[in-house]
Amino acid sequence: MGSHPPQRFRRRGRVAFIAAGIVSSLVLATVPGQTAGAERDGEPPEGAPAAPAFGAYLDYGPRGVERMTELSKWLGGAELRVGHTYLPGDRWSNIEGAPNFLEKWAEWRKAKDNRLFVLNVPMLERNEDGVGDTEVAGMLERGATGAFDQHFRALAERLVDLGVPDTVVVLGWEMNGTTYTHRCGPDPESWKKYWNRIVTTMRSVPGQKFRFDFTPSRGRDAVPWTQCYPGDDTVDIVGMDSYDQPRGMSFDEQVKEPYGLQHHVDFAAEHKKPISYPEWGLFRNGDNEEYMRRMLEWMKEKKPLYNTVTDYCPHGVWQCKENPESAKAYRELLSGRDTDPTEPVNPPTCTPVHFGDWVEQWLGGKLCLRLDWWKDPQKTGDPKKSQDPGKSEGPGKSEDPGKS
Repeated sequence: MGSHPPQRFRRRGRVAFIAAGIVSSLVLATVPGQTAGAERDGEPPEGAPAAPAFGAYLDYGPRGVERMTELSKWLGGAELRVGHTYLPGDRWSNIEGAPNFLEKWAEWRKAKDNRLFVLNVPMLERNEDGVGDTEVAGMLERGATGAFDQHFRALAERLVDLGVPDTVVVLGWEMNGTTYTHRCGPDPESWKKYWNRIVTTMRSVPGQKFRFDFTPSRGRDAVPWTQCYPGDDTVDIVGMDSYDQPRGMSFDEQVKEPYGLQHHVDFAAEHKKPISYPEWGLFRNGDNEEYMRRMLEWMKEKKPLYNTVTDYCPHGVWQCKENPESAKAYRELLSGRDTDPTEPVNPPTCTPVHFGDWVEQWLGGKLCLRLDWWKDPQKTGDPKKSQDPGKSEGPGKSEDPGKS
């Protein structure tokens, strides 16, 4: 979001001191969807549809894997078949899939045959450092001639070695915008050649079964995303990142706008490619139950290969108590019935503290100790929270005159 610092991979040393009076510093952690008396704690409706291949972005690291289990409980046992994370784009060593970053995701993927691992991969380092157009154009031209092949070969070999050769690679996402160094606008022709070079390099690694997802942001943004399409030979899926923005735009307008939801579906059909929604969720229009319901209905009708809601504030439903009506709609439409959805769900960083029934009744709910209470939530090193549509104020990202 706009309030987040642009670089979220700088590790800051922190020391937590556990004070003698820690009990007096207990934090009342409101469990997503489990606030006492909240309407969304009710049973899923009768006849709830079977869940499609869906998931949620919950955290970029191991906590994201852990939270999928908790979200599944909140959804009454609905199976989250899609795990989604992002490689840091600050330096090449991270884009190569640095040790200890992908292991937990690989373990999750291999636990069940029907799971899908989706990995957003930056095309250039310093991906959020505000690099100017002239320098970006030069970097894209270098990439197109093979200057960075070794980094993507290393990533491909790492994924194969980890046992996830069928990873869906969302390469250079939202290339039609202004936020990332891997944007297309400064030199579309070099960008397309570079994309093709990366895909060819990664496909050359023995044992790979990668699928490459071309994913612009919805709408025109800085350039029409169709101008960046690198060709059918190197694209397996045509995705779209689509948030409820700009302010005041209805869902019908999001469907009909140039380079919008309908254009995306038609373009993919023309090129005989499946569609996906790697990022979607609430945004400029707040807790918008109609958007949530309409987007889920749209995906049910259009049958994307997968979708993953961006689940943190302001976009999400389970980890964001600011969107209760949208959360209720999401839960009603996607809940399964394998477990009791009223079972309490604790955040992964929260340890329950039991004071007895009468104390909990007086407090209005259970208390738990946030193990990361001492951290600044704005500085947790989460790449997705820096790679958010709210941080770019370019065309199509906020109050674009052409969309408001």
